[in-house]
Amino acid sequence: MNSVDVLDKVKNSLGFDLMDVGLTTVTIPPPPKCNLSKSCPHNHFAFGIASGAANVVGPKICFDGRNIMSHVLNNVGPGLNVVVVNGENGDIEKFGYLNINAGNPEDILTYLKEIQSDMIVLVASFDDMATKLTDEMREIFVGMGSTLISSVNQRDNWVFAGRVGTSIKSRFEKLAVNDENTNVFEGWPEMVEVGGCFPGTQMT
Repeated sequence: MNSVDVLDKVKNSLGFDLMDVGLTTVTIPPPPKCNLSKSCPHNHFAFGIASGAANVVGPKICFDGRNIMSHVLNNVGPGLNVVVVNGENGDIEKFGYLNINAGNPEDILTYLKEIQSDMIVLVASFDDMATKLTDEMREIFVGMGSTLISSVNQRDNWVFAGRVGTSIKSRFEKLAVNDENTNVFEGWPEMVEVGGCFPGTQMT
């Protein structure tokens, strides 16, 4: 029996011609970023935020697979650690910390007001973030989608991801309240974390 006869027998038994069977291309998704359990969909950015632990271990902010701020990178500080991201292309516009304890409140307010509309803003607290946190500063974060900032008090831990100029309340926010009955560190609450897939500007 020659090769043609063998192919004919296989064709008859399976009901299709082996020559018509093509190869299927399988696309392997990229690995998850920022320690997420799964990859983000198209036009979404992976992120992860962790507050500081007491006034000892600094916070961490990861965006699109890059650790932007952390204790290890030695670029975090007391108060609010902030990363500002272009919501359209995911470029990091600026990052740094606003020292709510020793900083000038007017400079801090100016910094917050200058963040442009549609920017994604990632925030992690470290040490005490409420000493000079004014009502006007809090309202700016409300305008980014925060629902918890008005409740933040001295030594609380807070993490948040929002967008400037949004009317949608953020799903990415957590608060640990300083309470001597529940604090896990002496005089300090537990650290808090939040992460997920933040939609790009074109998805809102």
